[in-house]
Amino acid sequence: MKNIFFIILLIIPCTVKTQSFNYNFKDATLRIDYLHSGNHEEEEYKLVEFVEEPHWGGSETVLKDPFDYGNYKVEMHNLATGELLYSRGYSTLFREWQATDEAKTKSRSFYEAVCMPMPRDAVKIEFHSRNKNLDWIKQFSAHYNPDKTQTVKHKNNKYRKFKVHKSGKSNEKLDIVIIPEGYTRKDRRKFKDDCNRFKDYLLESSPFNLNKDHINIWGVYSWSEETGTDIPGEDIYKNTVLNSNFYTFGSERYLTTEDYKTVKDIASNAPYDQILILVNHIKYGGGGIYNFYSIATSDNEKSDFLFEHEFGHAFAGLGDEYYTSEVAVEDFYPLDKEPWEPNITTLVKFEEKWQDMVDAETPVPTPAIPEYETTIGVYEGGGYVEKGVYRPYIDCTMKSVKYDNFCPVCQKSIQDMIDIYKK
Repeated sequence: MKNIFFIILLIIPCTVKTQSFNYNFKDATLRIDYLHSGNHEEEEYKLVEFVEEPHWGGSETVLKDPFDYGNYKVEMHNLATGELLYSRGYSTLFREWQATDEAKTKSRSFYEAVCMPMPRDAVKIEFHSRNKNLDWIKQFSAHYNPDKTQTVKHKNNKYRKFKVHKSGKSNEKLDIVIIPEGYTRKDRRKFKDDCNRFKDYLLESSPFNLNKDHINIWGVYSWSEETGTDIPGEDIYKNTVLNSNFYTFGSERYLTTEDYKTVKDIASNAPYDQILILVNHIKYGGGGIYNFYSIATSDNEKSDFLFEHEFGHAFAGLGDEYYTSEVAVEDFYPLDKEPWEPNITTLVKFEEKWQDMVDAETPVPTPAIPEYETTIGVYEGGGYVEKGVYRPYIDCTMKSVKYDNFCPVCQKSIQDMIDIYKK
């Protein structure tokens, strides 16, 4: 009897969580597309459309974001009771553009979208952003009623998905979808081979190599008319499915796309938690934005590092730890505030970061000398500046061009995130 009782106790929590999800949500995704506009000082949201995608691939148990990461967050509340049903933090290209010189003299609009499980009842959806003090400020809200609100039904019949690595049910795994950019129909075999190569880059590096059974990877066939991508600095322009380009915000190696609607339309053909855009090019470049997308070129000799570094941004919210390279943004981290990224600190609220991982005998700040080469500490230089921002290790994949070199703090942050997706 004791053994039977123990088994029942193990089963009940899972059953209760599943029932809770099914009570509030349908097995579908609600996508909200909107325009995010503004300048250096101001921002505005304008709703474009509600889109229903056919399956919910995210967790059915961890619906309220346990991390406080991102420059923005979206919340879904039951309209009748006010209960918080779902929340998620994220970042976007708009936030980075706000920190450029251009944003001081003009306004721009960026197309953005967020996804959440499809509610059964009427809900209120709220959009929040961080102010200069990094406090959350509600910026916009919208009501959605699944029985009454006009909704675009997304039919997944234009693009075909294929399995790259499958370990189990999507709502119990981290699902990554790989989208081709600058691959023509003739590049079909190359894209599939590149997907397998990038799968190996991920699953053979730490800590992902310890989590192969908790990760699914999909590819989606979506072809461009021409091979490659735009390189404005060289007056090269290509007809591609995602309209990507180097020289984002004037930075040569910063490769992005602003065509986020097409990104989401293609990604929706597979279950996904993270989006990787694979650009068919040899030039060094990429980008990664938290819970937005990661993007990297396929054929550079450093593509393994590029992907892993940018995925660190997009998946785990890791900040850049380098401070000598040219970047397009200015004063990105106010030194009197604690950044939200888990691997950098201004020491304003260091107790919220990796302080518990630092040995009591390690000096803070920690000198970057050979004696501390393998020591978790507080090393000055990070977040694009030499002074006032600190990193946890002398070297790391988030600092230097080295594949499979995440420091212990970054590895813990990645593992913490994987643990959420596998529940």
